[in-house]
Amino acid sequence: MFISVFEIAFCQNQTPEPESTQVLQLHYQDQHVVVENGIFQLTLSNPEGFVTGIRYNGIENVLAYTGKEYDRGYWDLVWNFPGKKAKKTKGTLDRIEATKMEVITQNDEQIELSFTRTWNTSSTTAVPVNIDKRFVMLRNSSGFYSYAIFERLQGWPAVELDNMRLVFKLNKDKFHYMAISDDRQRYMPLPDDRIPPRGQPLAYPEAVQLLDPIEPEFKGEVDDKYEYSMESKDIKVHGWISTNDSVGFWQITPSNEFRSAGPLKQFLGSHVGPTNLAIFHSTHYVGAELIMSFKNGEAWKKVFGPVFIYLNSFPKGVDPLLLWHEAKNQTKIEEEKWPYNFTASDDFPESDQRGSVSGRLVVRDRFISSEDIPANGSYVGLAAPGDVGSWQRECKGYQFWSKADENGYFSINNVRSGRYHLYAFAPGFIGDYHNDTVFDISPGSKISLGDLVYEPPRDGSTLWEIGVPDRSAAEFYIPDPNPSFVNKLYLNHSDKFRQYGLWERYSELYPDEDMVYNVDADDYSKKWFFMQVTRKHANGGYNGTTWQIRFQFDDKMKNLTGNFKLRIALATSNVAELQVRVNDLSADPPLFTTGQIGRDNTIARHGIHGLYWLYNVNVPAASLHLGNNTIYLTQPLATSPFQGLMYDYIRLEYPDSINYITKS
Repeated sequence: MFISVFEIAFCQNQTPEPESTQVLQLHYQDQHVVVENGIFQLTLSNPEGFVTGIRYNGIENVLAYTGKEYDRGYWDLVWNFPGKKAKKTKGTLDRIEATKMEVITQNDEQIELSFTRTWNTSSTTAVPVNIDKRFVMLRNSSGFYSYAIFERLQGWPAVELDNMRLVFKLNKDKFHYMAISDDRQRYMPLPDDRIPPRGQPLAYPEAVQLLDPIEPEFKGEVDDKYEYSMESKDIKVHGWISTNDSVGFWQITPSNEFRSAGPLKQFLGSHVGPTNLAIFHSTHYVGAELIMSFKNGEAWKKVFGPVFIYLNSFPKGVDPLLLWHEAKNQTKIEEEKWPYNFTASDDFPESDQRGSVSGRLVVRDRFISSEDIPANGSYVGLAAPGDVGSWQRECKGYQFWSKADENGYFSINNVRSGRYHLYAFAPGFIGDYHNDTVFDISPGSKISLGDLVYEPPRDGSTLWEIGVPDRSAAEFYIPDPNPSFVNKLYLNHSDKFRQYGLWERYSELYPDEDMVYNVDADDYSKKWFFMQVTRKHANGGYNGTTWQIRFQFDDKMKNLTGNFKLRIALATSNVAELQVRVNDLSADPPLFTTGQIGRDNTIARHGIHGLYWLYNVNVPAASLHLGNNTIYLTQPLATSPFQGLMYDYIRLEYPDSINYITKS
């Protein structure tokens, strides 16, 4: 450890060249502009605004140098006119080819270039959005910044935006080691390994089994980009290392204010290519509910980014994998600089043009404690005004989130001017906090809210519970993968749910009968399968499944009246339905049904949660009896292996006529 820290400190103190050579220069070439600062050189196509070359530390181009120039570094989006999407297509992919280049800033400290495309109001085939792509290089900086301004004017036609991102495809001959977190990094297969006959696509095109990879160590593994998804709150730095050159290529995101759907929304980052992505908006792990839909005439403007593309290097003799740690150090520096004060656009406000909101969140549940409980570790955020939990589906505006400390105190800083509601969710408690006061943030405003009280749904004391209310199914039983379909990174790893094909393991463990869970005897971490999926049968079709929760009543229960309350929190749902029956599997209609819900495809994408759903079901005391009782949970929809549910937490509460049960 001492050597590692010493090596990092040593290399941080190295300067690429004497300061006198660190001069910003802008050159014009035929169909390109070149920006350099003595540390690296950035080449962009003119006027399209594609990143065609990055020269650094003796590497002529860290990007993929074969193929088309527009396929190396670019902004793109997927869009549709409402009702125009063809069946089984994802919409129109737009590589955002600009038509005008302009130098916004050029001085000794920085150069900022703008590449714009203005929508032609007579067009019936182009996306009705003005787009301004920006690239910024600073003196003595080992990297460059990029952001984009998307704008719709009043009166423009309706449109749907599905996906927005910044993409870099790196030199596959050099960048073989990928790092997205401390415990999720490894040498990766080559893109050639995915192409038949070397690779064989599995249940969907993204998942490929490597049959004859160039490097034999990957033989038999499954490669799937979704195995490397990350929650928005954790996407701070990720990238690639060229170990032979001791060079790192990193994307650093100091803030997630511009990404859709809050801190738990999952996005792709780096994956085989070698590919490095900044995804600002996507429907992944949510579904069609997160399509950014604009009505006819609706105006809109949003700034995505800036993100920092950072390059670093070590001299020979230093372990190149330590470049990851140095990139994390740079990430802290970038976070301290946020919001950046060098961007030239008035649409990106500096710190003094922003506001803040602070306070303390406590939880009041008198069935657990006679005192208010500090909401330790809760996420508290500002998002567009809406209903309870609406931040999960909000994507047109900005969101600002902060994690409360052990005493429940939070501070949400650097908030853009605008109108917001305050939202929160607390680990250990079901549901969402929602303050429907409209907070009008203006430049320099500092709003102190004092104590805020969240009273989670609760009618009575707990009879029994299954799981932990944390919006995830991670605590339940996750099986080992089929040995024929593994990603070695996740063997003996806490994220074993990221292995391919775990949905098939349910039918292998329960070939004839569905899961039965006894609340008095079973351990949910060993018995409760982490997803309720369909069962494949012999003719190739699928069956729905019915799980049983068994529990007992003793003589003390015989005089209870009114309703018990069954709380069911779902961590995800994909084209599924949850039906609830009590002690009578043939009851029609069921006591409760959700109807068909969800299209987040979390099961196929190796996730542990998607959208959060909370249902509160009245269970008449008369439907229960002394001795054995059974709650049946049926998921009847069955046309795909990927249909199903993941549970977050289930609780049965006594009728509210029972006295409070408190714990000090």
